[in-house]
Amino acid sequence: MNIRFDTAGARIFGDITRSAVGRRFAMVLDGKVLSAPVIRTAILGGSAQISGDFTAEEANELAINLRSGSLPVALTVEESSVVGPELGQDSVDAGRIACIIAFMLVMVYMALSYGLFGLLANAALILNVSMIFGVLSLLGATLTLPGIAGIVLTIGMAVDANVLVFERIREELRRGRNVVKAITTGYEKALTAIIDANDTTFLAAIILFAMGSGPVKGFAVTLGIGIVTSVFTAVMLTRFFVATWYGYARPKTLEL
Repeated sequence: MNIRFDTAGARIFGDITRSAVGRRFAMVLDGKVLSAPVIRTAILGGSAQISGDFTAEEANELAINLRSGSLPVALTVEESSVVGPELGQDSVDAGRIACIIAFMLVMVYMALSYGLFGLLANAALILNVSMIFGVLSLLGATLTLPGIAGIVLTIGMAVDANVLVFERIREELRRGRNVVKAITTGYEKALTAIIDANDTTFLAAIILFAMGSGPVKGFAVTLGIGIVTSVFTAVMLTRFFVATWYGYARPKTLEL
């Protein structure tokens, strides 16, 4: 078997072999001697040959070990870590907490910004989220982190629809409309904007479901369900609540 060195290696190897003629030159890897041939003469040319009673297989194995250091050794485990399903569950739990916090902050904002109407919108929002979970249960879907993200987005979109309606009612009140006319016009004028906004988002959810993979599909499912329930609760349910309240209260003025 032949061994070759580069210029620097040839100089070092030549100095070693010059001073060790007649002695063995042991090649050791990880504390194990691979071969220990006798140095017959100083090797100055940068190449050497190991000769002896080798079979072809032994020579090939020695060559492989010298080239790559692939000496079979026992594996000693210093440390091991296992990533189990707990990590995914921790992420889902964190997502649930974030969803609850977002839900509470939205409800506080609506109550402070729109008073009684904000409380009615919050009631519709609670029913909206309940409807989403109900539909997911009927479908047998598993709530994952992307699904939670879709629910959080749905909460924001549902509130956005109510904000459009309430701001439109405020605008009508500033124009001097009476309470009934302001509420009716507010819902009618805001309906077009709400439908248009949710139509485009629902289309995006369909595309995500058709072209996405598992997590993306989960997000698209909750988003699509949330859009349908949001339109229903923002347009129909809150209007029913407001109409029922007005039927009992009959206010002459409205502070919104």
